Amino acid sequence: MILRKKFIHLKTGRNEIYIGDLITSFRLNNFSRQLKLLVIFLLIFAMNSQSQTEPYFVKKYPDQLHKKRFYGVIGGQAFVYASSLTLLYQAWYKDYPQSGFHWINDNDEWLQTDKIGHATTSAYFGKFGYEMYRWAGVERKKAIWVGGSAGFVFLTVIEILDGFSAEWGASAGDLIANTAGTALFIGQQLGWDDQRFYLKWSYHPTEYPEIAQENGIDQLGTSELESVLKDYNGHTYWLSGNIKSFLPKRSKFPGWLNVAVGYGGEGMLGATSNPGDLAEYPRYRQYYLTMDVDLSKIKTRSHFLKFLLNGFNFVKIPFPALEYNSEQGVVFHYLYF
Repeated sequence: MILRKKFIHLKTGRNEIYIGDLITSFRLNNFSRQLKLLVIFLLIFAMNSQSQTEPYFVKKYPDQLHKKRFYGVIGGQAFVYASSLTLLYQAWYKDYPQSGFHWINDNDEWLQTDKIGHATTSAYFGKFGYEMYRWAGVERKKAIWVGGSAGFVFLTVIEILDGFSAEWGASAGDLIANTAGTALFIGQQLGWDDQRFYLKWSYHPTEYPEIAQENGIDQLGTSELESVLKDYNGHTYWLSGNIKSFLPKRSKFPGWLNVAVGYGGEGMLGATSNPGDLAEYPRYRQYYLTMDVDLSKIKTRSHFLKFLLNGFNFVKIPFPALEYNSEQGVVFHYLYF
């Protein structure tokens, strides 16, 4: 494995051409692992959806409150919140001592990729919250405000848990990011009654968790599944805009084709700096330009397929992409995920 130096780097899961120094590198052997993870997530989601005889976004919204559905939505939200927080506690908090509630300033950590992750999560929880309340017959504006705030409420609870953990603390930056994601959803829904812009996420495995573990650092995860959540080097966050939404209605431009700008970070082996001998790995920001697919705009008569497409629209679809960073300059990726 070749590790990052100043001009040469093979990153797992990518094909790259560094424009300027004419170095070409190919690395595909880990791409299959990404596809396997995606298939596993699809299967889990499919099994969960089989109990839904009438998925919430494939039928016309009721004209009046459907009490049975409404109570089901409330109960379902309570169950999801409780089970998710229990899992988070087991994964993040149980092995660390508790403390009095306190605040921290973590705005300089992980090159702010974690903050964009907060906004993305908040926006998507809001989308699903809104759709579920509309499916239950809740009036549109009430559903926008109540359902659209679901992500903000859920993530605020997590901030409270952080605030009582001696290892972490409540973060004002996280709260601002949560608010921004919720505002993105609610603002578009109020203004356009549609989501023309989506925050999206993509992930590729990197060598950094292994490097970190070899040096006694477990912040990037100790397994592949943990690294999906904790290795921000492999995270890229996107703002994906639907082109046809801004064209005349008579336009024949594909309604599912988006343009996307992305942001990521590289070389992060610690939250704010790389410790000890690992300081040789440069930390820098990455900026991307590419195309994307709005899965919610793909037309299908299959309710089940529509359910899957809407559920996984937070995942950025791989496309050729241009990257700019301060280490290599302009980089072309044959396929970036």
